[in-house]
Amino acid sequence: MMMTFNQAGAAAPVNDDVLSDGQEDYTRIGDMAKLFGVTLRTLRFYEDKGLISPKRDGSTRLYTRRDKARLKLILLGRKVGFSLRDVKQMMDLYDPNGTNIKQLRLTMDKSERQLARLQKQRVAIDEAMSELSALMTAVRNQLADRAAPTAVAS
Repeated sequence: MMMTFNQAGAAAPVNDDVLSDGQEDYTRIGDMAKLFGVTLRTLRFYEDKGLISPKRDGSTRLYTRRDKARLKLILLGRKVGFSLRDVKQMMDLYDPNGTNIKQLRLTMDKSERQLARLQKQRVAIDEAMSELSALMTAVRNQLADRAAPTAVAS
């Protein structure tokens, strides 16, 4: 099997299927880290947790298009506040030959719960910002009062 390596920033193939001539595109760990803006340690951590499974050529990790797709999902899940456990549960239900109804239902359920959590956090943040703004106004007023020259009594 021929292997080609993608450099970070190189154009990615449009088709997600294995190339017709049996050639698979692989991306090395350093290029994968640059491509997704993560550290090597992060990639190794996700591998240890079973979230991605790069192929090995000796000690070299080789990432496939499947690994790239999974990493995109991991990063999206983390961005919206899912735990890695939640992300793994959702991804592990994927069946390329099935309807994936169970996966979609689980994803919808977890997404609805996470959206509710984020909305509560937004309310709490808005309240905190409002209180902080009021505090800053009071402090500015105190500073202005104390900085103003006092009239000398005659």
